[in-house]
Amino acid sequence: MNSLKYKNAVVTGASKGIGAAIAKSLAEAGAAVAVNCASDIDGADRVVKEIVEKGGRAVAVRADMSKAAEVERLFEVTRTALGQPSILVNNAGVFEFGPIEDISEEQFHRHFNINVLGTMLAVRQAVRHFPQEGGSIINISSIASEIANPNTSLYAASKGAIDTLTVALARELGQRQIRVNAVAPGYTDTEGNRRIGFVGSAAAEMLVAATPLGARLGRPEEIAPVVVFLASDHAAWLTGERVAVSGGIH
Repeated sequence: MNSLKYKNAVVTGASKGIGAAIAKSLAEAGAAVAVNCASDIDGADRVVKEIVEKGGRAVAVRADMSKAAEVERLFEVTRTALGQPSILVNNAGVFEFGPIEDISEEQFHRHFNINVLGTMLAVRQAVRHFPQEGGSIINISSIASEIANPNTSLYAASKGAIDTLTVALARELGQRQIRVNAVAPGYTDTEGNRRIGFVGSAAAEMLVAATPLGARLGRPEEIAPVVVFLASDHAAWLTGERVAVSGGIH
């Protein structure tokens, strides 16, 4: 329960969905948590309130992860409000689906600026702010990086970049005792997937039917414990790994 006691974490894109579940689970494990959002400050405040009501420590920080100055401020606020961070969860991301002929330059840059550049900017700040004894970085990928369905090329490509970044950074930062791993959720019941009409759709039913552990979507709270494990010292000999949390879909 207290595997992360006295540790401080930054969770990007944590106002709802998987990010919110991760932030709350890290707090339950003893960490103080910076709950980042790009625009939904009310959602981030709700997550912070839940953490504080259970006796935890948290702060909501609004920052666009694709902008270097705002990412820098996120880490500065975290350090001032909570203390020196040693855990970073790169969860902030966007997704839009459609055929290749409909993909615009704007969509391309939005996906890669937030999903990929945002991750790199956050890792750069983590390296600057983590303690000398190191820390843990967990990048949220997706099974789409290896199981790319039709009309997912843009999103899948951005998550493929995350997988590659994870391995490269694990090798680069290992000597600093900074572990870098990825968690790849499967088809999950989130606010975002409900917003685009995926939950309850024929496509979702087809994919769910192929899930070995049961004909249903995953839940954010089933992904969060894996992140907590990777953030903890129990995973001290794990780096450069990609863990699929998908109900068995590969």
